[in-house]
Amino acid sequence: MSSGTQFETTAVFEGHGYDAPYEHTVPYGHFAPYGHTEPYAPAGSYGHTGPYEYFASYGHAASYGHSAAYGHTVPYEPTVPYAHFAPQEALPAPYDAHTAPTVPALPPQGAPRAPEDGSRAGNRRRARQGGRADGTLRRLLPRALVVAFLAGGTSAFVAKDKAVELTVDGTPRTLHTFADDVTELLAEEGVEVGAHDVIVPAPGTPLTTGEDVAVRYGRPVLLTLDGHRRQVWTTAETVEGALRQLGVRTEGAYLSTGGSRRIGREGLALVVRTERVVTVMADGRARTVRTNAATVAEAVEQAGVTLRGEDTTSVPGTGFPRDGQTVTVLRITGSQEVHEDPIPFDARRTEDSSLYRGTEVVQQAGRPGLRRTTYAVRTVNGVREKPRRLRTEVVREARPQIVRVGTRARPTSVEGTGHLNWQALAACESGGRPGAVDPSGTYGGLYQFDAPTWHGLGGAGRPEDAPPAEQTYRAKKLYVRSGAGAWPHCGARLRG
Repeated sequence: MSSGTQFETTAVFEGHGYDAPYEHTVPYGHFAPYGHTEPYAPAGSYGHTGPYEYFASYGHAASYGHSAAYGHTVPYEPTVPYAHFAPQEALPAPYDAHTAPTVPALPPQGAPRAPEDGSRAGNRRRARQGGRADGTLRRLLPRALVVAFLAGGTSAFVAKDKAVELTVDGTPRTLHTFADDVTELLAEEGVEVGAHDVIVPAPGTPLTTGEDVAVRYGRPVLLTLDGHRRQVWTTAETVEGALRQLGVRTEGAYLSTGGSRRIGREGLALVVRTERVVTVMADGRARTVRTNAATVAEAVEQAGVTLRGEDTTSVPGTGFPRDGQTVTVLRITGSQEVHEDPIPFDARRTEDSSLYRGTEVVQQAGRPGLRRTTYAVRTVNGVREKPRRLRTEVVREARPQIVRVGTRARPTSVEGTGHLNWQALAACESGGRPGAVDPSGTYGGLYQFDAPTWHGLGGAGRPEDAPPAEQTYRAKKLYVRSGAGAWPHCGARLRG
């Protein structure tokens, strides 16, 4: 439309107490109230319908009934370009969905009617005015159909739209949706849910306007409750809410983190020790305490009992105290005892051909060993327990006794000595005892030989260890060699 061009619309009034219809021209876009304009062309229907006939500035008349909002037009009556009327017939204008409806241009309101003339344009106008009743019905029907379609579409549109409130993890928002149920609504809003999440109403529930939909995300919690560890899921946002949801009693309980701490989607680890009643028996008294201690030893300490030295408890001190449990304190005093026990020696006998038969000589005297054993002696609450062996050690090894046994044949006699009184000599020297030894330890046996003399006569070992017969034999040999003088004090007894 060129600048400054003024278009007008023509409203035709018929009946209403007038003898003949007349034409009234108003500026385009400004129609008088209903009843003064054509009944089928109210201005501004749905805000988008233009006047009946509209001559465009560039010579293209828009189609009848064009609605800008819905884009539906019904071709009505092509006209010739504006201000260029053909002498005989109007040329059809091209269809344009964006051109407003057209009406013929009329003189301004109050201007005198144009004189009747015999021109072709005048004839056409008179014919149109004469057929206004038929044209009115013909043009009213399509427009009524359009209005009915728009009204029905709007009703369906309004019916599908729902106002709902969606709360995700405590954050509410009100929105409009065309979703039919909760599942569609969550998908439409991009809310992803998992197996541990809670949705109220349940997924698939039909939606109605005014519905409240709540989504609570599940959060993993690694819960150690009274010593037992397990993983749980909760939709609560705080530690306190999670424990309430899990039914955990928090009064008097120990929490590893504050109850108001928020739980993120990633979850957290939580240690909870509920309050328990524990009885501690110590020193003849019973003490009952309410505790959330982590160990038995801690509960005993809270009861005012101190463990000293080897004191212990009836249950391990590192154990978890249970509700209603009784713990007994054991007062222990301990000491050690040492016991020494002899180790017997062995006797080893070896044959010796240099000794006469029946002669045994102790070459090495045996000596017992010594074994030392240490025991732990414990007294529990005044009662002595059975000693417990701690260790054993050999203080001294036993020394075996070695005995030489003669295998040589004994001579029957020593020539020239058989008439002597050897029994009297033995009684004088040793009192007749084969194993006698003088106080100095130098002489021994029946005849009191010293070691050099004994060995010189062929004896082995010590004379007191030799059999009596061998000692008498060696004494006879000494007599043959030295006579009775070998025994200065008792030698005379041999003859008497």
